[in-house]
Amino acid sequence: MGGMAERFQQWMAGNPDDAVLRLLFRGLVAVSIGALAFDLASANGWIAPADLASTPAEQREIMPGDLPALPAILSPWLPGGDRLAPLPQPDGVLGKGMTFELVSGGRLTATGTITPGTAEAFAKAIERHGEYIKTVVLNSPGGSVSDALTMGRLIRDRKLATFVEAGRYCASSCPLVFFGGVERRAGDKAAIGVHQVFAAKTATSGPMPRDEMSDAQRISARCQRYLADMGIDLQVWIHAMETPKDRLFVFKPDELKKFAIVTAQPPAPSQKP
Repeated sequence: MGGMAERFQQWMAGNPDDAVLRLLFRGLVAVSIGALAFDLASANGWIAPADLASTPAEQREIMPGDLPALPAILSPWLPGGDRLAPLPQPDGVLGKGMTFELVSGGRLTATGTITPGTAEAFAKAIERHGEYIKTVVLNSPGGSVSDALTMGRLIRDRKLATFVEAGRYCASSCPLVFFGGVERRAGDKAAIGVHQVFAAKTATSGPMPRDEMSDAQRISARCQRYLADMGIDLQVWIHAMETPKDRLFVFKPDELKKFAIVTAQPPAPSQKP
């Protein structure tokens, strides 16, 4: 420690006062910027300070099989719930590209965000597992509308069922995949929600350019035709178009049946002898 103190004193002696002051000022600015960035991230939900303080970095990512439970904001049918829920911000596996896994009971799990190219990966999974797949189990915040439509069409062509498990959610474009099932089931408090179609490349809040508006209208027409082909009440699309892109219209259990979103109740859990 004595050696370090001596070197610091020698450095101070060799530096003019104004240089030292400039150095100190830069340090204070850097610390202030860091604190401001941390506060901003915390306020927007990007960082959970308490979690960061208590959880090792390698354990912060949610692993498959340990998915988050249904957020309270996605339960508008509960007392005091908001009819239009804030759009969930996916993290962990839900924030990554969709992956597929064949599990017991002929179920193919489809977990994560629908990105451009997901439909192709889904088709390969269907071909690879062939006749073993009976049901596609969805847990997704949505994503690419075009890919979702293609996936839904393939599900209907293969006469597969779709299922959203209890406490999971299928949001944004994910319901388009769900609608493809010849049999569609949702578990207790499973959240199925929709909102407006929008052009992801639009970065500003100003008026949408004419070509992007035209694209959105074409996509909307495709979606309406698709819902009609799948036997879904078009009132579903009206709710979607009336809901801002940063919100989510989550259907209540009675609406799931009323609009033909679900066709059957989920199977009862098996009883142990």
